[in-house]
Amino acid sequence: MVDVSSLQVVLPATAHESSQALPAIGQGTWYMGEGLAPRRDEVRALQHGLELGLTLIDTAEMYADGGAEEVVGEALAGRRDQAFLVSKVYPWNAGRESAIAACERSLERLGTDHLDLYLLHWPGNVPLEETLEAFERLREQGKIRRYGVSNFDIDELEALAALPGGDACAVNQVLYHLGSRGIEHSLRPLMQRLGMPLMAYCPLAQAGKLRQDLFGHPVVCELANGLGITPAQLMLAWAIRPYNGHRDAIAIPKAVRLEHVEQNAGALEVELDDDVLARLDEALPAPSKKVPLDIV
Repeated sequence: MVDVSSLQVVLPATAHESSQALPAIGQGTWYMGEGLAPRRDEVRALQHGLELGLTLIDTAEMYADGGAEEVVGEALAGRRDQAFLVSKVYPWNAGRESAIAACERSLERLGTDHLDLYLLHWPGNVPLEETLEAFERLREQGKIRRYGVSNFDIDELEALAALPGGDACAVNQVLYHLGSRGIEHSLRPLMQRLGMPLMAYCPLAQAGKLRQDLFGHPVVCELANGLGITPAQLMLAWAIRPYNGHRDAIAIPKAVRLEHVEQNAGALEVELDDDVLARLDEALPAPSKKVPLDIV
């Protein structure tokens, strides 16, 4: 089994929760529950990930219209206490009352009485004050432990931080991979100033405006071969690397095949030295100016 203890990201303590150490690689569930793979394979993959220490599982009411949450619920039957469970609410369901109802529907599909983390999936038209009020009520009711956001750029994050309860935002989940580094210019430094960990979705370049064929990129392949790892493992190790001296990124790749789950877990053992990181920076540099946030 991979030892994930040395590669953890810590969610800061809040007024109501102690600090929480999480593995730097978790498990995503986008496209699960849609019939693209046998359901039993999706369930087994998530369970295998738990066994390998990938204890954070991320899902959303959007994924397969709740179908992904049902897959996760099946995977966690009898082992809910092994997972740090994250789900997300649609922006139009994030009102003072509608967020309560949406969370309760998610809990029912997941077969649990609480979420460890509940995220606003992207900024919408419901005032953030309303969403924060609903999140706080859910926390008081014991239905969620923490709350956070997803797909928030600088302006939205600053607006959130200025609101009562905004300082309790646990994470910002955004698209981030080696071919889509726009957040490094302004957003990630802001998040570090706020003490807010990053949750990176699509860390294997499944999407994004700057998407390239990274698995076939000559520098990625050369470096991966030299380290005796796969390009995917190189990309995951890069995504969770310490940034400005802080290890604050959690990558959430999705996998259905057991060998892919094992490769994802194995990426926790990969160390990228300064020379490798410099080669990657040269081949796939971060933008030199603010660019629009990549969102899918």
